[in-house]
Amino acid sequence: MSPLRAERAALRERIVAGASEAVRRQHAQGKRTARERLELLLDPGSFTEIDMYRRQAAGARSGASRPHTDGVVAGSGTVHGRRVFVYAQDFTILGGSLGAAHAAKIHKVMDLAIATGAPLIGLNDSGGARIQEGVTALHGYGGIFRRNVQASGVVPQISVVMGPCAGGAAYSPALTDFTFMVRDTAKMYLTGPDVVEAVSGERVSHADLGGAQVHAERSGVATGVYDDEESCLEDVRYLVSLLPANNLDPAPRAACPAPDPDADVRPALAEIVPVAPNKPYDMRAVIAELVDDADFFELHEDWASNVVCALARIGGETVGVVGNQPMVLAGVLDRQASQKAARFVRFCDAFNISLVTLVDVPGFLPGAAQEHAGIIRHGAQLLYAYCEATVPRIQVIVRKAYGGAYIVMDSRSIGADLSLAWPTNEIAVMGAEGAVNVIHRRELAAARDPERLRAELAAEYTADLMHPYYAAERGLVDDVIDPVDTRSAVAAGLAMLRDKRTPPPQRKHGNVPL
Repeated sequence: MSPLRAERAALRERIVAGASEAVRRQHAQGKRTARERLELLLDPGSFTEIDMYRRQAAGARSGASRPHTDGVVAGSGTVHGRRVFVYAQDFTILGGSLGAAHAAKIHKVMDLAIATGAPLIGLNDSGGARIQEGVTALHGYGGIFRRNVQASGVVPQISVVMGPCAGGAAYSPALTDFTFMVRDTAKMYLTGPDVVEAVSGERVSHADLGGAQVHAERSGVATGVYDDEESCLEDVRYLVSLLPANNLDPAPRAACPAPDPDADVRPALAEIVPVAPNKPYDMRAVIAELVDDADFFELHEDWASNVVCALARIGGETVGVVGNQPMVLAGVLDRQASQKAARFVRFCDAFNISLVTLVDVPGFLPGAAQEHAGIIRHGAQLLYAYCEATVPRIQVIVRKAYGGAYIVMDSRSIGADLSLAWPTNEIAVMGAEGAVNVIHRRELAAARDPERLRAELAAEYTADLMHPYYAAERGLVDDVIDPVDTRSAVAAGLAMLRDKRTPPPQRKHGNVPL
C-alpha cells in the first residue's frame, strides 16, 4: 500500500502545483491561478475538489498533452460558513479552453448546486472553445447554458470574469444573476477585435470592445468592476452573505439589537431631501439612513445611474431597494433604467427578498431617441416585474411621482402592499405648471399677463389636486409619515408583511415584453 499511497500523493502534488512556467506567466499578467483565487473566495480549509484527475480521453488529440483537471478546478466549499459550489477555469492549462472533459466537470458542479440548493459561482478565465475538439466543445457550452437556465430562480448564480471570456463563453455570465469583472484583465465579447476588423474594417482594442469598464457603463453586463482580484472576490463573499441559498430558503438574518424607536429616528432624513421638487440630492444618502449600519451593496452602479438598485438589511432582514436618483437625469426613467430595475425586481422576487421602492420620479425620459429605442417595451418590463412580484412590497414616495412613472414605481394600483409618503409628496399626472399649460392653454393665450395667470392657476391646481394628503384621502397612500420615522415605518411594514403568501396563477409562464 505504501508505494501506491506515495504515487497518489506525488501525483496530487504535481496537479496542485501546476506547470511553473505557466504559473509565472499568469502572475506576470497580474492574475492569480485558479487555486489561488479559490483560496481567496472560500473559507480556509473548506474546499472539496471533484474530478481532479479528469482529462481528455486517450486519442482525443493524437500526440497532444492531456493534463489532469483539463483546465478547470471544480468542487464545493463554504463562504461565511454557508455551502457554495464553484468552478475556476485555469488559464495555465491549455489556456483554460473548454473541451468535452472541461465542460463535463462544470456540468457536474452545476447539477450538484441545483440538486443541493446551494449558490453557484463561476470564475472565468478562458481562451474559449477548444478548437481542436470541434463541435464537442460547442456541445459542452450548450450544456452549461441549459443548466444556467435551469438554475435560474432556483439558486443564485454569480459569474466572476478575471481574464478572457470570448465567443460563446460570454453567454454564461449573461445568463447568471450577477457578473463581476476585474479591471484591465477581464475581457468579454462575442467576436474579438481581429474579427471585427476583418468584417467591418473597424479597429478597436480589446478593452474598448469588451473591457470591464465598457460592460459596467455601456452594456450593463457587469454588475461591478474592481481594480484587483482581492477586492472583487471579497465583494462576492459579501454578496453571498446577503442571499438565500436557494428559492425555498430564507435569506440569512443578521444579528440585530432589539427595536429601539429612538435609535430608528433619523433626523438627517428631514435635511437630505429639498422641498423644492426640482433640486437634486443623492438618493443613496436616503438609503444609507434607512438600512442597518448605513451599509448597502449597490448593483450596476455605473450603468443607468438614474435608478439605484441595492441589497441591504433592515432590522437584520435582507431587502432589495429600488430608488430614483435625482442626481442623474433628474431621476427620470429611461429604457436602460427600466431594464436595470426590472431585472433586479425579478431577482428579488425569485428569491423571496422583500422590496422597498423609494420614489422621486418626474416621469419617463421624453424624446424620439427613447421612443425609437423601445422605451415603451422596456418600461413595460419594469411594470411587468412589479406586477408579477409576490414578495412583500413597500413603496415610499419621497417627493415627485408623476404620470405613468408613478404607476410603474410600485404604486398601490399594481400591487404594492404598503404605500407610505412624505409630506413633500407630489402625486399627479404631471407637474402643476405642465398641467395648467394643457388645461388652460386658451385662457393663457388670451391673457394680458400669461405668466401671472399661469402662476395663479398652478397654485390653484396644486392646492386642489397635488396637496400632500390628496392620495391618502383616496386610499392610494396608506400613511403620510414624518421623514425622520421612515426607517421605523418601513421596518414595521416588513414585520407586518413577513408571512405574506400570494399563490401564483395557474399557467406555464407569462410572456415578459423582452
